[in-house]
Amino acid sequence: MSRLPRYPRPALTAALLLALATPAWAQSHAGHAMPAPASADAAGDGPAMDHSTMDHSAMDHSQMEHSQMDHSTMDHSRMHPPSTEPREPIPVVTAADRIAAFPPIDHGAMAHAPDVHSMLLLNRLEHWDGQHGNGQAWEASGWVGGNVHRLWLRSEGERSGGRTASADVEVLYGRSVSPWWDVLVGARQDLGRGDSRTWAAIGIQGLAPYKFETSATAYVGEGGQVTASVEVEYELLLTNRLILQPLVEATLSANDAPRYGSGRGLNKVEAGLRLRYEFNRRFAPYIGISHERLFGDTADYHQAAGEHARDTRWVAGVRVWF
Repeated sequence: MSRLPRYPRPALTAALLLALATPAWAQSHAGHAMPAPASADAAGDGPAMDHSTMDHSAMDHSQMEHSQMDHSTMDHSRMHPPSTEPREPIPVVTAADRIAAFPPIDHGAMAHAPDVHSMLLLNRLEHWDGQHGNGQAWEASGWVGGNVHRLWLRSEGERSGGRTASADVEVLYGRSVSPWWDVLVGARQDLGRGDSRTWAAIGIQGLAPYKFETSATAYVGEGGQVTASVEVEYELLLTNRLILQPLVEATLSANDAPRYGSGRGLNKVEAGLRLRYEFNRRFAPYIGISHERLFGDTADYHQAAGEHARDTRWVAGVRVWF
């Protein structure tokens, strides 16, 4: 009976451990594709690598770069350039197409704006009740003409106790010197209580910056008398229809005229505040308050005639334009 060869005990133990470790090592590296061994011609005479002695547990597989293609960043237009030809051919434009798109214009049937326009504004038509009486007052202006040349009519006055205390009518030629300003030249006629003076007038009116409606006019009368009036209005829109309108008006004189109750310097200042409601743009009733004060020699002349130098009035009226 033949006997099996006897191996040293250490060698037997090593062979047994190698047989147990081989399946586990093969399973852990199943997902990695090892490069194909180089051919003998490519390898040259270099020493061969012994993979059995490599420590695969020390390799950091998280840092390995995997070759993956990101198609979302690729410019496919270079691969397939867009076609410049339309999907459907565009028909050639004919004369009938041009006529249909641009029909002939009948100039005789067109409605052109008239060359002459007109407007009449009653800025103030009111009843007032003051500390020293009551009465009525008005301020109106109107014009007729074109965009550059116009004929202006202006009037302002006051009644008290059934009589016209003061009134004036102005006829002026106006020429537009800018989109917002007109220069006025004409005449003014004063009326009421024996005052029938005639004045030559020159002035300017328009819309100042920040939408202040401004009017300044100088008057030259008989005997070299010179007076001037300045008026500034502003419209504050509380709503689209409710409008608050402050107003300041001042009158000055370069001469002393006791006969007409007018002194040199600042004669009168009127400051008012009116709140109107526009049912439409052409009709707007209002209420408000107004204060008048005379200054200098003008105040002395009126006090000597039994009148008062200042007065505060409540007003109610209507603003209309045509």
